[in-house]
Amino acid sequence: MAPSRLSVSVAGGVATVLLAGPDEGHAVDELMAAELRETFADLDDRGDVAAVLLAGEGQHFCRGTAIPGTPSPEQMRSHRAASAIAGVGKPTLAAIEGDALDQGLELALACDLRIASASARLGLTQAASGTVPWDGGTQRLPRLIGRSRALHMLLLSRVVGGEEAAAIGLAARAAPPGGALSAASEAAAVMTAHGPLALRYLKEAVHKGADLALDPAMRMEFDLATLLHSTADRDEGLRAFAERRDPEFTGE
Repeated sequence: MAPSRLSVSVAGGVATVLLAGPDEGHAVDELMAAELRETFADLDDRGDVAAVLLAGEGQHFCRGTAIPGTPSPEQMRSHRAASAIAGVGKPTLAAIEGDALDQGLELALACDLRIASASARLGLTQAASGTVPWDGGTQRLPRLIGRSRALHMLLLSRVVGGEEAAAIGLAARAAPPGGALSAASEAAAVMTAHGPLALRYLKEAVHKGADLALDPAMRMEFDLATLLHSTADRDEGLRAFAERRDPEFTGE
């Protein structure tokens, strides 16, 4: 049996998923893709997990796919995993050290936040080898940084550093070299102190609202806010504020 391509741990409400092997670049093979799909679905259902952090074990986040040459449609389908990450209702973060290239960056783009080391390298370089991204890169990148900047990266197979990634909105911030995982863990810890339902509804409002015109998006925001007011977590938040203590949210 092949060794697992993921290492998963849960502490303080944060699930940390580390990409591992089969090489130091953690190229996505069929096993890793299947494990990512299953793992993120499981973590979304776990009551003890409020946020999910994705990182690479060792020097690099992920350098791409393990498929040699031009992938077949069957290979592309079996190796896709980004949509499973994007489909998680809880907040997701990517901590990027070293290289996040090609499918590796596509995995990071599926997360809600990316924190990149200043020494990291991020890019979708598939055009240089005569292919195109096929795990969401052509769709998520322009939605994140704008069409012009995305095409500049895609058409030139351009790789950007962590500080530039933060400047153009590809990353939420740049951390010192070697500090991406620590910075992402700190951000995730802040989230775990918030109401889990509020985080889920916030994420839903932002992502789904982006695909709607302003008026229906505003109605959706209001509906979600109204729904939250009927939850036990909202009542607990009000009580905790009145009693000057930290709230104890249950996700209900």
